Amino acid sequence: MDIRPLKDLNATVSVPGSKSYTQRALIIAALAEGQSHLQNPLIAEDTGYVMGALQSLGAEIRIDKEDICVTGLSGHPRNPGGEIYLGNNGTAMRLLTAMVALGEGLFTLTGSPRLLQRPIKPLLDALTSMGANAQTKHGNGYPPVVIQAHGLKGGTITLTDIESSQYISALLISAPYAGSDTVIELQGKIPSLPYVEVTRDAMKQFGVEVNQYPPHRYVVQSGQRYRGSRYCIEGDCSSASYFFLAAALCKGRIRVRHINPRTLQGDIGILAIMERLGCTVIRGEDWVEVKGGELTSGEYTFDMVGMPDMVPTLAVLAAMRPGRTVITNCAHLRLKESNRLAALATELSKTGVKADETEDGLVIDGDAPHGAEIETYNDHRIAMSFAILGLAIPGIKIQDEGCVDKSFPGFWEALKRLYG
Repeated sequence: MDIRPLKDLNATVSVPGSKSYTQRALIIAALAEGQSHLQNPLIAEDTGYVMGALQSLGAEIRIDKEDICVTGLSGHPRNPGGEIYLGNNGTAMRLLTAMVALGEGLFTLTGSPRLLQRPIKPLLDALTSMGANAQTKHGNGYPPVVIQAHGLKGGTITLTDIESSQYISALLISAPYAGSDTVIELQGKIPSLPYVEVTRDAMKQFGVEVNQYPPHRYVVQSGQRYRGSRYCIEGDCSSASYFFLAAALCKGRIRVRHINPRTLQGDIGILAIMERLGCTVIRGEDWVEVKGGELTSGEYTFDMVGMPDMVPTLAVLAAMRPGRTVITNCAHLRLKESNRLAALATELSKTGVKADETEDGLVIDGDAPHGAEIETYNDHRIAMSFAILGLAIPGIKIQDEGCVDKSFPGFWEALKRLYG
């Protein structure tokens, strides 16, 4: 796909519901007693895999116009009698691995070749300590996952230097149905902790409390139950970031509707970075507006441990900014849909921008990128971030543009509307 530069940007756009909230809400609603109505959910490739998996586990799921209706299982997932396939959905692999441990019998979860390269052993070790027989099929710590399930007994779990906060979320979501209280203690480096707050918030909306004790100790009392609820899912800050980036690169104005400026989604933090680098941000009740200006020059360092999905957005912004940008604390991006650090360094280099991988991030010397044909590595975030670069400079071509269906099927249509 050829991206045509945009000379005058002044637009208002909407983004789909949060992928993080939608996936958590679907799984929680499937565990709940009664029926739930999810309003403004994300309906995309990833959430499609979740819905298919939950249906195989016995939940009734129906799409009603723009809502998803879920009839829950009261904490008792059914054995599907076959493998559960999850594509390249790492969140689903982790959250559902803990969920099926509440069932009875043998459960096997698998996915695409890339998903089978994404680690899961710390979660399996935790589930084993809670009474499940949880292993990987080939004994290497990577999916396929095989769970011989007969419920969870609860207890105290310590997670140290884990590469994904999704392990924590997975244990929290299933913990109310364990035989005794569950205590999760965190030690060392833990990436993406804001996503744990998203999980706690979603659980609370369905009637379950997670108590937190400083610095990193979570307690879920056994015997709590999720109740079917009507739940409105807020807009996705990750998807919104590409339009914020468009305003920054094109020195224009974009208002993104259905975004909560006070959200628990960690990716909202990209706005503070954009303000430091020369943009003006206006925050409304349920919208955010970004106005681009001259990008600030000089050297800046950004710790991205709390919002790793924003690294592609920041990397493209750094490519257009005169000066050095040091991006740190995101080594786990090598384990995402692609090796994002290597992908970003390679593709930025194609545009004439000096970009080097470090042990835990990137160093980018930006200023004046040129056009190039961008390989996306079947990674939606690589595709969308570089597409926005094409709004500011001529000659950007995006390979395999369909990979955006993973999280934002309407992305290309939304991009076209910017020209109107």
